[in-house]
Amino acid sequence: MQEKARELLVKYFGYSTFKTGQEEIIDSILNGGDTLGIMPTGGGKSICYQLPALLLSGTTLVISPLISLMKDQADALENLGVPATFINSSLTYKEVNYRLQEVSSGKFKLLYVAPERLQSEEFISMLNRVQVSLVAVDEAHCVSQWGHDFRPSYLAIASLIAGFSVRPLVAAFTATATGNIKQDIVHQLALRDPYVYVASFDRPNLHFNVLRGEDKRDFLHKYLVDNAGHSGIIYAATRKQVDNLYGFLAAKGFAAGKYHAGLSDDERIRAQEAFIHDNIKIMAATNAFGMGIDKSNVRFVIHYNMPKNMEAYYQEAGRAGRDGEEGECILLFSPQDVQIQKHLIEYTNMAQKRKEKEYRKLQSMVDYCHTTFCLRRYILSYFGEEISGNCGNCGNCREDFELEEITVNAQKILSCLWRMRENYGTSLAAAVLKGSRSKKVLQLGFDRLSTYGLLSKYSSQEIKELINILISEGYITVTNGQYPVLKLCQKAYPVLKGETRVYRKVFEERERQVDSELFDRLANLRKELAQKEELPPYMVFHDVTLREMSQRCPADERALGVISGVGEIKLQRYGQAFLTEIRRYLEEKN
Repeated sequence: MQEKARELLVKYFGYSTFKTGQEEIIDSILNGGDTLGIMPTGGGKSICYQLPALLLSGTTLVISPLISLMKDQADALENLGVPATFINSSLTYKEVNYRLQEVSSGKFKLLYVAPERLQSEEFISMLNRVQVSLVAVDEAHCVSQWGHDFRPSYLAIASLIAGFSVRPLVAAFTATATGNIKQDIVHQLALRDPYVYVASFDRPNLHFNVLRGEDKRDFLHKYLVDNAGHSGIIYAATRKQVDNLYGFLAAKGFAAGKYHAGLSDDERIRAQEAFIHDNIKIMAATNAFGMGIDKSNVRFVIHYNMPKNMEAYYQEAGRAGRDGEEGECILLFSPQDVQIQKHLIEYTNMAQKRKEKEYRKLQSMVDYCHTTFCLRRYILSYFGEEISGNCGNCGNCREDFELEEITVNAQKILSCLWRMRENYGTSLAAAVLKGSRSKKVLQLGFDRLSTYGLLSKYSSQEIKELINILISEGYITVTNGQYPVLKLCQKAYPVLKGETRVYRKVFEERERQVDSELFDRLANLRKELAQKEELPPYMVFHDVTLREMSQRCPADERALGVISGVGEIKLQRYGQAFLTEIRRYLEEKN
């Protein structure tokens, strides 16, 4: 069975080897066991259930949260010659009934549905007439109330599985799950002694960077000009910010769209389709956009505001570089971002205990934005994975920096907190150090402290920046809640005594790389072919496949067929067109 799986991997998907973890998960499913796969975005989760579906008898039911993912994956499978379909709210009643009949007749190997469909008695009745051999639960973290994207409809999945006369195999997949959420997934889905595979959360092809104190609009304009022709997503915290960003991008002449929950279904669908088909290159969006968007050639993800927690950030940033090519993940931080997220937490209906947990997660995100250590190591550590040394591929690991000593300023800040009895937050501490004559500073008598006005030559924002650096590096800790208080850590006392020095990194700007001419020509050909077939361009070939073509310049079908991502089906369908374009390019260049 395993040998047959490898043959189908080459035939349908065009890959000669499995990605890390895929083979183990597929073996587990084919050996008849429940399985939980935790793999990063771009790790190849979909093949882990699509390939077993081809080898198992009957139909594989795929439960997915977003209609965009269903259509994309069903279209991609049909393009590869695999019978697949979807049923969701985008279809008319007549179309749903027709597809139900076809599913009942056993026409399809894979059926994609939203979890809300499980509330339909008609649909459940139809499933009982079909041999369902495997239930694949995508975005499985949605079943956990402690996850960052809980969906109550996922709680119906366990009842569905228990209701089959012959229980199918169950395979659950997610990209981001801490230890508690992993246990909750197993419990809520009633997985039976599952094989649990936890891949490394590391995405080596992604470059992470945090920029503080930038003029965000000026940065965006310059960055988008420098990266013209590349696809990217810009995330903002609120609908209003997305609308303003979209207006700014349109005024500057960029081919952009917008996406948030305040738009109509039709507006969101049109924007999403334009982005997927490369008719627009940039999407300004809230976190309502992206989960399940199987667009492989997103080259950058920019967070215009800091997200609420690391789970949300890593999932959103992970939409860059799904094809394995380089991707850039940039977070533009400003202090107002913290207040926005606190407001969003405080004015939700969640219980106080849950709010406290969200505040802790928010503080971890603030610390990430101010750490001078390796950003990748910080992210992986958050998810329980430790790496030794620095990654060499994040903004903090670059070599083009200078160390700036801030020991004296750190001593002034730490001393001030101690004299304020460690009972106040960042804003008041900054006001005292600035020498503010505010009503609160005077009422509390803090203008009489020896540390009053010691950093008067700095702006309040610069002082807060220094405080946040000391927090992220473990000299200061922050209590939980809407109004956090600053406390000294044990690490602070050697600094106060003059026994330890404190530094921060100051970076220079870097030049950017440019794609090759042949790659651009192949990308244009890909788009022409995709438009004729009404497919997203990445369903023809991924960027990584075009990059290999442009580097190796295959001369015939045999040479083209061994390039990763081509495969037997796509070689027959698109091979000659790409070989002709490569030959034309080589002739022009002699």
